[in-house]
Amino acid sequence: MDFNVKKLASDAGVFFSRAVQFTEEKLGQAEKTELDAHFENLLGRADSTKNWTEKILRQTEVLLQPNPSARIEEFLYEKLDRKIPSRITNGELLGQYMIEAASEFGPGTPYGSTLIKVGEAQRHLGAADRDFIQSSMINFLTPLRNFLEGDWKTISKERRLLENRRLDLDACKARLKKAKAAEAKAAATPDFQETRPRNYVLSASASALWSDEVTKAEQELRLTQAGFDHQAEVTRLLLEGISSTHTNHLRCLHEFVEAQATYYAQCYQYTLDLQKLLSR
Repeated sequence: MDFNVKKLASDAGVFFSRAVQFTEEKLGQAEKTELDAHFENLLGRADSTKNWTEKILRQTEVLLQPNPSARIEEFLYEKLDRKIPSRITNGELLGQYMIEAASEFGPGTPYGSTLIKVGEAQRHLGAADRDFIQSSMINFLTPLRNFLEGDWKTISKERRLLENRRLDLDACKARLKKAKAAEAKAAATPDFQETRPRNYVLSASASALWSDEVTKAEQELRLTQAGFDHQAEVTRLLLEGISSTHTNHLRCLHEFVEAQATYYAQCYQYTLDLQKLLSR
């Protein structure tokens, strides 16, 4: 129990120190350690990749499934880790209606027989649509979603840790700066012409005390600097991995275009064959 209380107090102290440092930076009352230009470029590239990946993902979902209610249903099934039920496509449903209408109007009539032909073609078009959706979901949307829910969450976590390390580092720098200023002031206070030696003793003791504080602050700064440098390196390696992400998404984009080309080629062929059939 004592350990937990001490840890809680320590965590609260660290949080307060970071909050003070953050507030003073915003008010322009504290210095801030800046990352190098290359690191900033990596951060900007990562943010841009995340933002555009989200937009491309969402709009592709709209393209493949225009019905927002169906998209929400699929999202819920995915979050519940359950298999999404097979859903008939609009083309297949239209073809089914046409064939059922033909059976009622009479399949031997001109209208009925044409409804059957067009209905069969619509069912083929619907099946092609289903294949295109499934292919795009697996080969294009899934990799994009995996990046957002996997790699990006890891990057975000490490960036938050880096920011905390940076706040700790700058807070240590500020404490060391204040300790050195106080030490210098205490060292300058003693006056060897002082007629009351007690004041000199007190001043000398204060100087020694601040000297100890400077030593402690310097040691803490070295440890904090090492922690910051390590976290910066971890974060940098993750950010440089965005290049691999682009390469992977490029391959997925090629597969999406291939699936789309196949889909439209099938649709063209089905409608062309239907047109020829009806013209005879």
